[in-house]
Amino acid sequence: MFALEDGEYALFAEMARPCQAEAGQYLFRRGESGDVMYVIGRGRIELDFGDDQLRRCLGAGACFGELGFLIGKHPRNADALALEDSALLALGRDVFETLARRDPHVLAQFLRRITLRMLLNEHKLIGRLRRRNQALQETLDALQSASHRLDQSEALARTDELTGLTNRRGLLLHLERLQREGRLASHALILVDCDRFKAVNDVHGHLVGDRVLQSVANLLRAVAGNDDLACRLGGDEFCLLLQGHDREQVGRIAGYIVDSARMLERMHRHPPQMVTLSVGVCMIDPEHATSWERCYARVDQALYRAKRRGGGQVQWLE
Repeated sequence: MFALEDGEYALFAEMARPCQAEAGQYLFRRGESGDVMYVIGRGRIELDFGDDQLRRCLGAGACFGELGFLIGKHPRNADALALEDSALLALGRDVFETLARRDPHVLAQFLRRITLRMLLNEHKLIGRLRRRNQALQETLDALQSASHRLDQSEALARTDELTGLTNRRGLLLHLERLQREGRLASHALILVDCDRFKAVNDVHGHLVGDRVLQSVANLLRAVAGNDDLACRLGGDEFCLLLQGHDREQVGRIAGYIVDSARMLERMHRHPPQMVTLSVGVCMIDPEHATSWERCYARVDQALYRAKRRGGGQVQWLE
């Protein structure tokens, strides 16, 4: 039985159409074209694949008919019969793209597990279902293509559209993984804020302001190593998460960011392509590595100390 995880069930329940099936009622028959997937909330459903294959009995939390949902207008390969009065969630093909936009990570996870289950089933059935190999391969190709598109959607959901840097959502997902693996304490955090950025927008317009933000992003991208992460947190605030650097190395990187921004600001003023930058820095120690909020709040103090002192400088957490 393929059971949904809690996050998958919660996501599908938001978009699904509730329906009831009475004992003895067929949800669909083998060979019918369908584009609806069902999730069992209560009750039992029997799937009869015909030929010499065993019948399968599904209970609460299980899903069936997923190929029609994922591909659309797919011939059903089993009879689905309600063994008792059952409460179901019905998800049509029309909500697939909505689910992909709502939570691409959960949907991609579900799709990968469905694909894996199909691959395992194919290996078990290949001997007696040779006549269906071509159809199965086409299905797998379609699923892999859909999985690739979902991976792309998930990557876009983690990327800032203007600068191409990782956005706040992507940063939080990255931090969750580091915290789970106990590796956050090996990092340093550089928080970057544009000085007098509002004046650039007010005087020169938002298009010039956007080019300034892109210039800051390019500078951070240039100094970020393969294991580092450059992010736009929102507005004119950026950060750089550095891995495996000691305090002296982190200080040199922060100083380079400030000095380079100052030089570029002097070189390109009409219209401006860069502004000076205020930078707050801290090494993430084990005591605070369990909470991103605590790390951020601490380094934010250093950043605003830099801004209060006129900007265009680096301040370490005291």
